[in-house]
Amino acid sequence: MRWGTYFAVLSAVLSVGLALGVSMPLVSLRLEGWGYGSFAIGVMASMPAIGVLAGAGLASRLAAKFGTPTLMRLCLWGGALSVGLLALLPSYAVWLVLRLLIGMVLTIVFILGESWINQIVVEQWRGRLVALYGSSYALSQLCGPLLLGAVGTDQDYGFWVGVGLLVASPLLLLGRTGAPSAEACGVTLRDLGGFCRRLPVIAWAISLFAAFEAMILTLLPVYCLQQGFSAQVALFMVSTVVVGDAVLQLPIGALADRMSRRTLFFGCALALMLSSMAIPVLIETPAIWPLWVIFGASAGGLFTLSLILIGERYRDDALVRANAHVAQLWGVGCLIGPVLAGAGSQWVSGHALPLLMAAGALGLVLLARKPHALELPA
Repeated sequence: MRWGTYFAVLSAVLSVGLALGVSMPLVSLRLEGWGYGSFAIGVMASMPAIGVLAGAGLASRLAAKFGTPTLMRLCLWGGALSVGLLALLPSYAVWLVLRLLIGMVLTIVFILGESWINQIVVEQWRGRLVALYGSSYALSQLCGPLLLGAVGTDQDYGFWVGVGLLVASPLLLLGRTGAPSAEACGVTLRDLGGFCRRLPVIAWAISLFAAFEAMILTLLPVYCLQQGFSAQVALFMVSTVVVGDAVLQLPIGALADRMSRRTLFFGCALALMLSSMAIPVLIETPAIWPLWVIFGASAGGLFTLSLILIGERYRDDALVRANAHVAQLWGVGCLIGPVLAGAGSQWVSGHALPLLMAAGALGLVLLARKPHALELPA
């Protein structure tokens, strides 16, 4: 196994997580300070989703043309440019376009990075190494809000930290080998429909986790502010959710190498449903802090297990295309989740965010109960 390549690709993807973790909450807090409501913030949070759908359709074709390492470097530098422009052009309309571009170029990084990692890991270590990827990425996002809290939200330092990370990280990929091969063809929404029909449970889980992550980094700080917490406490609550996601992914990955991955998947879906339902009840009690941990861990476990199940089945171009579908589903979740939660929070209920997650997790529990629901066809 190419350990050097594994950690180089892992580090490059982690730089994206840290850059997003330090810049996305800053965007939401800045919009809140400008007087925008939850719905407008939710629309802003959903813009990268459109870019995700565009990037997912182009990833395989561009990887065949430029090669995986070169394309990843170009996209990381493109992300750095877009984040830098957020600081230079403080306009809601301009930010909508920039967030779309960020979603497009960084989606290609995720598709190729996840495919590269799943391609080179050995099967007996797949659960732990994919979980290490998920855990490390979540930790990078955890450090983002903490770093933002340290540098402050009054200035644009958070944006420039993200730029620095995305400029430097492509250098880690120089000379690395073992990337999956790709064919010069696009991945369409029609192809996505076939993927969803073959793997409905995994498709639902990925969409749900995408909505979760988009809402946690953008709407959860606003949700906590609306519940009466200070901005600093709100950021700590976001970080606690990400701690749960990060810290418990390694135990989940280790279990995935030793027990039924499908049983573990169902347990994570059930835990996410129950923890989401409990948030409005416990939000004003000390019990909310361990609940945030369970909330993050169960959601992150669903995504990690989905990647493990895909990686144990597909290779090379089929793996790249499967991860492109993962990215498309990510885009769907990021697009729908924040908009629904933002609209619900503004016009229906202040607790729309956790209640929406509970409803999505309930649907996943019902799907996962069906016999052979997680059997992966070729």
